[in-house]
Amino acid sequence: MFPEKTMAWGKARSCIRELAEYGWKRKAEIGAENVYDFSLGNPSIPAPDCVNEAIADLIRGDSVALHGYTTAAGLPSLRQRIAADYKERFGVELDPDRMYVTCGAAAGLAISLRALLMPGEEVVALAPFFPEYRVFVEAAGGVLVTAPPAMPDFQPDFAALAACLTEKTKAIVVNSPNNPSGVVLTEESLRKLADTLRSHEKKTGNAVYLICDEPYRELVYDGVEVPSVFRYYDDTILCYSFSKSLSIPGERIGYVAVGPKAKDGAEIYAGILGAGRALGYVNPPSLFQRVIERCLGATADVSKYRENRDLLLGALREMGYECVEPQGAFYLFVKAPEADAKAFSERAKRHELLLVPSDDFGVKGYVRIAYCVSKDMISRSLPAFRALMAEYRI
Repeated sequence: MFPEKTMAWGKARSCIRELAEYGWKRKAEIGAENVYDFSLGNPSIPAPDCVNEAIADLIRGDSVALHGYTTAAGLPSLRQRIAADYKERFGVELDPDRMYVTCGAAAGLAISLRALLMPGEEVVALAPFFPEYRVFVEAAGGVLVTAPPAMPDFQPDFAALAACLTEKTKAIVVNSPNNPSGVVLTEESLRKLADTLRSHEKKTGNAVYLICDEPYRELVYDGVEVPSVFRYYDDTILCYSFSKSLSIPGERIGYVAVGPKAKDGAEIYAGILGAGRALGYVNPPSLFQRVIERCLGATADVSKYRENRDLLLGALREMGYECVEPQGAFYLFVKAPEADAKAFSERAKRHELLLVPSDDFGVKGYVRIAYCVSKDMISRSLPAFRALMAEYRI
């Protein structure tokens, strides 16, 4: 006998990976240039020069020290640099001794949830959300509760959120800029969110921890800013990844930071250390810890994503598609011309368009388009999008 739930996660891949696997097979059959693959959020622009320069310089040094273990929580010098950089940018002073360097934001989320949750406790996710949240929560013994968004701007629906909060609620996960919608939570929304959680705590006596998943923090457009949630709510845990800002997703490097004023912050951090140990997330890659230390503050050329967004958004709206206005990340959330997003996604495959249906994101009737692809592919895909929409106008 083996754990049934674990086997189920392995047998049923995420909707994103399932479509990506189909795309790789289809490209082998008819040629990559004939498949318009918008499935994966895989950065398509190069890492900034400082990344390769840092790697080249570091590998010329002491190989034993470079590839050896660091402390379990990550290099103290790196954590100090991250804290100093965050204070300079956001005016919030993080404690390097309550910071844990991780193998990306996914590891950070898994560790944080394991540190917080007792069996059966609930975690609210603001929809739409990254489908793996459900796996992370359930693996930690919790129950995921979906809070639907307000339409059409996809900011939180606070009445719906309040209805989701119970005496079992332990945490809420927010992702801004959002995958899959590209929406950025406004300052007003963050204030209302903080007020809602404080009101719940006052009513029940139970603190609700806010877990912020921010791998797209630097990918924003048109002067939009991503506020620091620590400014609005003390009981916050930040999960960050350098995958998107530095275009190094395969290197799996990020961090968790427990808010300096978080209730029971020392205990939570001890739980994070313990969860990292229990899950095997001890000592993230030492080479890339040192690379990040040298590249803090740098970003890849995200203007390329803005160009892709503007091209695709303008063309699809002209064709009659309804699209959520994305202020960040590199995803376009498009309303399917029929109620069943999975059926629409299957129909799109006939035109070699790979669009991720929204059901597993906690919202029905939409598809996610990852526009972190070449501008040329977007241009070549437009006739296929036009032909697809024409089928709904017959």
